[in-house]
Amino acid sequence: MEKELFEGLVESIRQMNAIEKGEMEPARVHRHHVPNVKSLREASGLRQDEFAEVVGVSASLVQSWEQDRRIPSGSSLKILLMLERNPAIINELRAV
Repeated sequence: MEKELFEGLVESIRQMNAIEKGEMEPARVHRHHVPNVKSLREASGLRQDEFAEVVGVSASLVQSWEQDRRIPSGSSLKILLMLERNPAIINELRAV
């Protein structure tokens, strides 16, 4: 098993060198757009703790998102994307 792991590592290094030399294209990685949480929150006129309550997470998580220490995911990411597209839904979320 260790030999297989080592061979995989060596192959990865070969691919990296080929990509750097332009001999190979890097694999495409699908990345989600991540909204700017601080901008969304500020546009809503809410403090971090208020915004956290509306989104359904802790204030410390909102702070981590704003400081780029954590990346939103799952249902939180979907809610943030919805807020980015339609900021007016903040009022609907507040009512829930």
